[in-house]
Amino acid sequence: MSDVTSRTAAVIPAAGRGVRLGPGAPKALRALSGTPMLVHAVRALAASRAVSLVVVVAPPDGAAEVKTLLADHALPERTDFLVVPGGATRQESVKLGLDALPPGVDIVLVHDAARPLVPVDTVDGVIEAVRDGARAVVPALPLADTVKEVEPGAPGEPEPVVATPERARLRAVQTPQGFDRATLVRAHEADVVGEGATDDAGLVERLGEPVVLVPGHEEAFKVTRPLDLVLAEAVLARRRANDGF
Repeated sequence: MSDVTSRTAAVIPAAGRGVRLGPGAPKALRALSGTPMLVHAVRALAASRAVSLVVVVAPPDGAAEVKTLLADHALPERTDFLVVPGGATRQESVKLGLDALPPGVDIVLVHDAARPLVPVDTVDGVIEAVRDGARAVVPALPLADTVKEVEPGAPGEPEPVVATPERARLRAVQTPQGFDRATLVRAHEADVVGEGATDDAGLVERLGEPVVLVPGHEEAFKVTRPLDLVLAEAVLARRRANDGF
């Protein structure tokens, strides 16, 4: 491998159960057009020529199953794949994925398995921004909806509005998030809990390090609810029609 491609690795935490999609298989193993969502996500990251290694963090008792799953599906031969068992939380799982990275990797992407359709241009854009000197890079989109801050109440009960943030200053963040490896390792070693712990860039923010946004893509949406599966199938159908396969 050339020096350029040996520098970037991706970590995909896929140890969660995805309760909002209902009972059954873990969310990452749900099928989209007959292929598990996780496989789509791995292929999406491996589609970047800059990504030389993809580390999949599996459910703690499911590493063997995930290894078999990846072996059963065609993946790009120029990319290495590694499966490691995860932890009880997403943050623990990302840390275990980071621990598994070999020396020589200095750019790390962290990607949600539940964003299976992220275009390769978005992946490359994040990597390029880190290569250009940013320590933490997040793809993001402007919000379509007005957002209200509320005083949370009981489920189903009316909630009083506290404020209406200025929409032009808000962004919805996506993945892959890209990092200088040393910065991300330091952020995870700070052992943050709470809201920032679900977002790796949030951990870096807590260190006081700058985080920058680059344009995201509407197809990098998160498959969380049953309607998202319908949308993902429609995107795949359109891609097949456009690509002629």
